[in-house]
Amino acid sequence: MEHKVLRKLFLGFIHIHILHHAKEEQIYGSWMLEELHEHGYDISAGTLYPILHNMEKDKLLSRENVNVSGKIRKYYRITDRGETVLQEARAKAYELFKEIK
Repeated sequence: MEHKVLRKLFLGFIHIHILHHAKEEQIYGSWMLEELHEHGYDISAGTLYPILHNMEKDKLLSRENVNVSGKIRKYYRITDRGETVLQEARAKAYELFKEIK
C-alpha cells in the first residue's frame, strides 16, 4: 500500500524532472532513465516512455526523430506550454518546501 502511494507521488516529481532537463537540453529516454535512477527513482522504460509520449501529446514536450547509428532516437525538448507548467510547478514546490521543512 505505502509503495503505491509513494509511486503516485513520485510520478509528479518525475514529470517535473523531465521538464527541467528538457529545458536545459534535448533529452532522450535512456538518458532520462539513467538520470532518474541517479536521483533514486525506481522507474522502468515501460513507465517512462508512456510518460514522455503523454507529455508530448499534452504539448509539454516537442519531439525530433534523429537517426543515430541506423536507429531512430526520439529527442525531446520543452515547449512554451511546458515552460509555463514548469514555472508553476517550481513555485508550488517552493511553497510546499517552505511549509514542510
